[in-house]
Amino acid sequence: MHSQPKPTVTIRPCEEGDIAAITEIYRHAVLHGTASFEIEPPSVDTMVERRRALVAGGFPYIVAEVEGAVAGYAYAGAHRARPAYGATVEDSIYVDPERKGLGIGKALLLALIEDATARGFRQMVAVVGDSDNVASVGVHRAAGFEMTGTLKSVGWKHGRWLDIVLMQRPLGEADTTPRFKPEI
Repeated sequence: MHSQPKPTVTIRPCEEGDIAAITEIYRHAVLHGTASFEIEPPSVDTMVERRRALVAGGFPYIVAEVEGAVAGYAYAGAHRARPAYGATVEDSIYVDPERKGLGIGKALLLALIEDATARGFRQMVAVVGDSDNVASVGVHRAAGFEMTGTLKSVGWKHGRWLDIVLMQRPLGEADTTPRFKPEI
C-alpha cells in the first residue's frame, strides 16, 4: 500500500476573494465541530467584516492554498479588549474537513506565529474548544505552546457540555523587555 504524498501548501495573506471559501470551512466547523462555540454559521458578509476589522487592527490573517484552492485559514486577534492586553493575541485556525491530517493546520500555526512575532506581539494564547480536541492540542503543543489550564463545562453544543483548554506561547522577546520603549 502506497501513501499519498503530502500536497504542496502555500501560505499567503488572506484576500477578500478568499472569504467565500473561508465561510464554507467555518460553516462546517460551526455546524459539525466544537472548535467554535458559535451555533449559527455567519454569512459571507459577516465574515468579510470580521476580516476587515482584524486587518484594520493590525492583526495577521492568512490562508493555506493547496492546488490553487483555499484549504484552511488562520488569524490572530485581540485576546481581550482592554489596553493592557495589547501585546497578547489569540489564534484561530480552521482547515477544510477534506484536507485534515495533511499538516495544513501546523503550517498555518507556524506561519501565524512568525507573522504575529514580526508585528511585535509578545504572547499568543490558544483557546481550544473541547478538551477532547486532541489534534488542536497536539498541533499547539508541537508549536511550543504550554497548557495553562482548562475551564470545565463552559459551553453547551451538540447536546453536551464542552471544556475549553487554555494554552500559551511566548513570541519574540516575550516578557523580557517592555513592549514599548519609554519616552526619555
